[in-house]
Amino acid sequence: MFDFNFYLSYNWIYWTRPSGPPSTLPAGIERSFIQTPHGPIELLCAKPNSSSSSSKRRITTASSNVVVFAHGGMGSAWVWTPYMLYLAQHGVTSYAVSTRGHGESWHPAFLRMLYGTTKRDLGDDLVDGIKAVQAREGGGEVVLVGHSSGGGLSQFLVNEGDVKVKGLGLLGAVPGSGSYKVYYNWACFDPWFVVRMIFHGLHSNSPLSHPFLIRQAFFSDDYPEEDLLEFQRHMNRYESFWWPSGMLAAFVNARKLIGNILGWNGSSDRILIMAGTGDKLMTRDVQINSAETYRSAVSGMVREKKLEADDAPVEKLEGDGGQDNSGQGVRLAWVPGAGHHLQNDVQWKVGAAKLLAWLEQL
Repeated sequence: MFDFNFYLSYNWIYWTRPSGPPSTLPAGIERSFIQTPHGPIELLCAKPNSSSSSSKRRITTASSNVVVFAHGGMGSAWVWTPYMLYLAQHGVTSYAVSTRGHGESWHPAFLRMLYGTTKRDLGDDLVDGIKAVQAREGGGEVVLVGHSSGGGLSQFLVNEGDVKVKGLGLLGAVPGSGSYKVYYNWACFDPWFVVRMIFHGLHSNSPLSHPFLIRQAFFSDDYPEEDLLEFQRHMNRYESFWWPSGMLAAFVNARKLIGNILGWNGSSDRILIMAGTGDKLMTRDVQINSAETYRSAVSGMVREKKLEADDAPVEKLEGDGGQDNSGQGVRLAWVPGAGHHLQNDVQWKVGAAKLLAWLEQL
């Protein structure tokens, strides 16, 4: 039976900037801020504990890679803390950036965020974060890993040549070919989407204004309610409309993007595409199409001698139940049962291990 009082008690719509002290972080995660002309940008960091003998035993070839994580819509650097701590335990240093209006970064006013903040603005924040990481870590290229709209933003920046990277991880990411199918998927499982948006005065948070809606869009049925409420507390109060709308149509040239990823002269997969099998937004067909697009581009560039890379046929990877595959520079991986927020869902360790395995082969 529908409990209207329960719905009202958890209805989550805000029109003002957040206030109060910064949120607390798990042990092992450090927070700093990057000063930009517009305001401070939050940067989280997790480094291996060099004094720990157990950490030393876990050091792998992946430790030579520095990872920068990019969050998606309604998220922040905080969503990456499980993966960051996992990588640190295995000798890998990682950072996560909160773009403006997210996490503990500076927040534009409501109307400015919704209608005056573009994917270019948010991309500039992410570039500032990457440059700050490079300055701290010796100047080398990073491995960029983006989730959802942050995966779209990551592809946009690499495509534009704003950054060059050692590898590109796309986790439940908006496809570079455009996201019309993604929002069609959302409308299919949430038919009251438009009506609710009107009722909420076209507020950006309307589709995720209740724990039920957040679970439906982002998580598996097994995700604990207390974790769901904690996740909701870390969501930003309002989101840019221009960010997702700027990725509805195709915004990436696959060959151009591939040219800005370094290290192709070998047999490694330089692109990782990974999603949960329970993802209702970035569904299986969306991810497979993304992998095929990049594989086709790599193969064509190799044949035309514009790229030195392994053009071997796609093969299934061992030990994963036969779902994951690798070939033509792209690794396609799945996290069984996980929803859209695979890095936070109950199956997150499966995805973290697959991310580490990809880093090891770069």
